[in-house]
Amino acid sequence: MDLIRILVAILLPPLGVFLQVGIGGAFWLNILLTLLGYIPGIVHAVWIIAKR
Repeated sequence: MDLIRILVAILLPPLGVFLQVGIGGAFWLNILLTLLGYIPGIVHAVWIIAKR
């Protein structure tokens, strides 16, 4: 299941974070990072998924 979440996080980083933690601080931070740059959003999403 984590592999699917990581693939989703690469395509749509906020969705990957949402599937892992729901709507919270990490989700909003990931949206901000994705808007500032796609790569930081991906890195943050994969980090959140791998951390749990």
